Amino acid sequence: MNAQRGRLVSGGRLQVPADIRRALGLEDGDPVMMRVVDGELHVRPIRAALARVQARLRPYVSDEERLSDALIADRRRSAEDE
Repeated sequence: MNAQRGRLVSGGRLQVPADIRRALGLEDGDPVMMRVVDGELHVRPIRAALARVQARLRPYVSDEERLSDALIADRRRSAEDE
């Protein structure tokens, strides 16, 4: 997708062109992650950020065990040792 112009409107809101919203699968009210990288604003859907984190953690958890379950079990073992 080529670069497109958006607009900063009242209240600091960023008006994102419809083509870009469609490409990102964004609808009104969807949560997004924003960060500044080398003077540029990077915006992505929260679901994309979450999927990226899950993909990074996947190698550390077996197929039968969810990471959250492993973390909870570890916390419970720690609490028993105290």
